[in-house]
Amino acid sequence: MKNVKLLSINLENFKGIKQFSLVTNGESVRVFGDNATGKTTLLDGFLWLLFDKDSQNKKDFSIKALETTGDEVHNLNHIVEATFNIDGTEVLLKKVYFEEWVQKRGSSSKEFSGHKTKYYIDEVPKKKKEYTDYVAELVEEELFKLITSPTFFNEQIKWQDRRKLLLEISGDISDDEVFASDNQLAGLNLILKGRSLDDHRKVIAERRKLINEDLKTIPIRINEINKSIPVDVVDIESLKNDSKDIEKQMDENKTLIHNIQNGQALQSKQLELGKVQNDLETVKRTFESDSKEKLYQLQTKLQEEQSNLKINDMKISEQNQGISYANGNLKRINEDLVKLRDEWKHINAKQFEHVEECVCPTCEQDLPVDQVDAARQKALESFNAKKSTMLAEIDTKGKGIAQNKNKSLEDINSNIANLEKFNTIRSEKVKQIEKVAAEIATLKGTLKDVSESPEYIKFMNLGQALEQEIASIKNQSEQATVDIKNANIQLASKKHLIDAEIAEYANIGNLKARIQEYEEQEEMLAKEYQKLEHQVFLTEEFVRRKVELLTEKINAKFKLARFKLFENQINGGLNEVCETTYNGVDYGSLNNAMRVNVGLDIIETLSNHYGIVAPIFVDNAEAVTKLNAIDAQIISLVVSEQDKTLRVESKGDDNLTILNMEVI
Repeated sequence: MKNVKLLSINLENFKGIKQFSLVTNGESVRVFGDNATGKTTLLDGFLWLLFDKDSQNKKDFSIKALETTGDEVHNLNHIVEATFNIDGTEVLLKKVYFEEWVQKRGSSSKEFSGHKTKYYIDEVPKKKKEYTDYVAELVEEELFKLITSPTFFNEQIKWQDRRKLLLEISGDISDDEVFASDNQLAGLNLILKGRSLDDHRKVIAERRKLINEDLKTIPIRINEINKSIPVDVVDIESLKNDSKDIEKQMDENKTLIHNIQNGQALQSKQLELGKVQNDLETVKRTFESDSKEKLYQLQTKLQEEQSNLKINDMKISEQNQGISYANGNLKRINEDLVKLRDEWKHINAKQFEHVEECVCPTCEQDLPVDQVDAARQKALESFNAKKSTMLAEIDTKGKGIAQNKNKSLEDINSNIANLEKFNTIRSEKVKQIEKVAAEIATLKGTLKDVSESPEYIKFMNLGQALEQEIASIKNQSEQATVDIKNANIQLASKKHLIDAEIAEYANIGNLKARIQEYEEQEEMLAKEYQKLEHQVFLTEEFVRRKVELLTEKINAKFKLARFKLFENQINGGLNEVCETTYNGVDYGSLNNAMRVNVGLDIIETLSNHYGIVAPIFVDNAEAVTKLNAIDAQIISLVVSEQDKTLRVESKGDDNLTILNMEVI
């Protein structure tokens, strides 16, 4: 068990306290003071020293002293240091929070640039990470707050986290433990078949939903079937015989119609007409094949020449584009040549200029004449060499540009020659197209219509005569055919009514069998639903029993505190919660004294579980007449109106006043 005790704590310029030293020697103490004398500030300083937070778990709180105007007091060091006894070893932790002022270049005064914090362990300066790592190794922040504040567990962490913490302390209840605790739950284990309880409840819910839907629709289906069952009784066999007799009569009528429509005279005339129509087609094909073949050839040639003309026009366009591009390029080349000539003239016109330095820059004495002449000669040679190089470079560029100019001129001449050739070809193509078009127009004017051919006219007249003869034969038998067809329509309508009546009565047996199937299905679904209801009951009993066992197991870890982990819902289910109670009263309804004692009870269990004891700060302790007995150092912060400065009582001291303390 790790034991952490606070031996002393000193505050300087911290949240309104100018100087405050408290020595506990590791014992429990009671700190008395009126409101705003610094009791809670003591706890804030303690937590800031360790975790950079105050007693409200806030990180962005102000620790700087203020003037009466509310402005911050500058150029102060804000210091908190505390001495701890950790398993027999004393450790001094210290933090200094201060302003940083810098003097920028060119400024006569310093400017505020921000705040910094210095960290010390046993007076040894440390980096922030070294300091925080040391504290974290000593104890994890959340755990430290849990075991040093009676209200932290119930008032500053979420109920989900409280519940998770309790389950971690007590350990969960296994399903096997729940099954073994109640005989009526033994069958549930077999029902689950390896599923989790939640998954099985989802299966039950889905199945119950489907069963309910079926149970609602089955009576409706049965009622619809009953409505379709005929009430009157008829002779089915007699109806079947009537249907057969009608069908036989209709077949006989169809045969009679076929015989009328396929008479010998009608067939002969129809064959003759077919032959004449074939002869007409033969005459037409022969006539058109001779006269139109030449036209097809000319039209094909016209299309070919028009296509060639388009290709030639594309080539003409390409040559024009080439000429345009080459002319543009030639223009740019001429401009570049003009620029080069001007540049060459400018450089060639440059004259050597030299400023002679006749005095030594070091000793300021006149230089020898030969040394001055040598310097001038060297400068002249350098000037001439540089000038020659620049002129040579311009000559080289000029030759390259001249070559490009010659190439552009060659391209232009080539494009012009090609353009003349393609324009000549175009003129020839246009003439050829006009010639073929004229031939086509002439040929179309000489074509004759096949309908003017004597042979074609002969077959047309013969065909028309045969059609008149066939129409006459049909007219004689058409009325008889119409009468027979009308009779068959009436017979078919009568047969349809008889067949529908037969089908309706023939389906009665099937309908009654279907009703019986629905009734059996309804009974089976009702029984299955009852079984599912029992399974739901078992799952709910399982959850309730597990809740009871889990609650008992958790509550057994505490002397005063009790925990409500579930609450009943209106639908009979259970909802997860985590509420602390004492003697059946919710934590929120307890008085302050009982809240503190319940909190101390929780701290004791947490300390035993995690193996660490730390100083416990009890704020507003004036409301507690008797603290719950706990083996830990307790620092009680008591509101006392008569104590305008902080006063401390410890074991064996009736009245110990803290020295070196000033509240501002």
